[in-house]
Amino acid sequence: DSGVMSSLKPLLMDDVPAIQQTAALALGRLANYNHDLAEAVVKGNILPQLLCSLSDQNRSYKKTAAFVLRAVGKHSPQLAQELVRCGALEMLVICLEDFDPGVREAACWTLGCIAQHNSELSQAVVDAGTIPLLVLCIQEPGIALKRIAASTLSEISKHSTSLAQAVVDAGALTHLAQMIVHPDAKLKCQVLSALCQIGKHSLDLALLVAEERIFPFVFTFLKDSDNHVKKNGATLIKEIAKHSPELSHLIVSAGGVAAMIDYIGSCRGSIRLPGIMMLGVVAAHSENLAMAVIVSKGVPSLCACLLEESEDHIKAATVWALGQVGKHTPEHARAVATANVLPKLLKMHMDYSCSTDLQMKATLKDILKKCTDLSALQPLLHDAPPSILKYIIEQFSKVLPHDRKARRLFVTSGALKKVQEIKAESGSPLQEYINAVNNCFPEDIVR
Repeated sequence: DSGVMSSLKPLLMDDVPAIQQTAALALGRLANYNHDLAEAVVKGNILPQLLCSLSDQNRSYKKTAAFVLRAVGKHSPQLAQELVRCGALEMLVICLEDFDPGVREAACWTLGCIAQHNSELSQAVVDAGTIPLLVLCIQEPGIALKRIAASTLSEISKHSTSLAQAVVDAGALTHLAQMIVHPDAKLKCQVLSALCQIGKHSLDLALLVAEERIFPFVFTFLKDSDNHVKKNGATLIKEIAKHSPELSHLIVSAGGVAAMIDYIGSCRGSIRLPGIMMLGVVAAHSENLAMAVIVSKGVPSLCACLLEESEDHIKAATVWALGQVGKHTPEHARAVATANVLPKLLKMHMDYSCSTDLQMKATLKDILKKCTDLSALQPLLHDAPPSILKYIIEQFSKVLPHDRKARRLFVTSGALKKVQEIKAESGSPLQEYINAVNNCFPEDIVR
């Protein structure tokens, strides 16, 4: 408001290098504060002056100029696009080629801030010829430069298959995979993120990541002391597993399911989410993979998550994962039903305070369509709405005609009495299933 920016602008062209640099630093700190001030830097036509003759400046000015660009570009795609329009990418490439590691680090960081917003800006970063230089940066000895270069490759890769493929084609994958053994936690975190962003897009890319022999070594990160490393490791495993039964089988065979069950049992909150989802995507692929989750005691662990977590999106993911485990055969459904989780799922299904997402996932239908364990289904008779009762009574009508012991228990437990109390429309599927149940017993007992 006092006109400081217009006063700083001419100082960028001062004859004294220290004044140039300090003026740029002041502008960067202003732009860093919020979107409006960053926009004022752009509208004040300061960027062209900042970038003028940048290649001839000393390393301190280059680092400061990169900071100003980063401070402007981080706020929105529109401001990042202004950086591209005024030729910032060409100047940043010059900085990536500088002999000073600090200048290269500053350039990497700024490129990541531009690429993070969308695929168009990431493509502009790629088209400027940055990826081969970023791959060279991750091979540098300096830890800070390795970290920020890996982070920038992750930001580029996350938007699309073609962008991730461009990173792979530049030879980044092998170097990234080799760095997961590095002791630095922040570097591991960025490397795991980059591998995840590459592998998530397609089966072909996931196979390339898996072929770098990261399994079973990556499972050790699920026990890391750093929560960011743990979460990124779990997310990477989940993103690879989702693409095919073969990749899931590779992970299961290497001990991935048991490791992930230990993982979700050792943490709380959102850090659990990728582990829960991983068990679901593995189980979804086939009966055998779902059985691997069951045999490894995955169902009790998922049930514990359901009871311990309060966030709707975590509960929704857990319900979905349990559905993927239980949907395949009566044996799979029984494993979920005998964990005494069905009443909890029914309560969630009927709880309109839950999010829409949670209500949709807590339908019970996939499990109920397969469940033949009548003792697990009977407690639901008292509270289930007609839409759910239909599936429960249908299962009764399938099992009771062929199981004498079940019929006796059905009467003595009061379940048959409860069935008589259900009000169903004449001719409806629910009424037909009730009639089929009643036909399993003598008329006087039904009466």
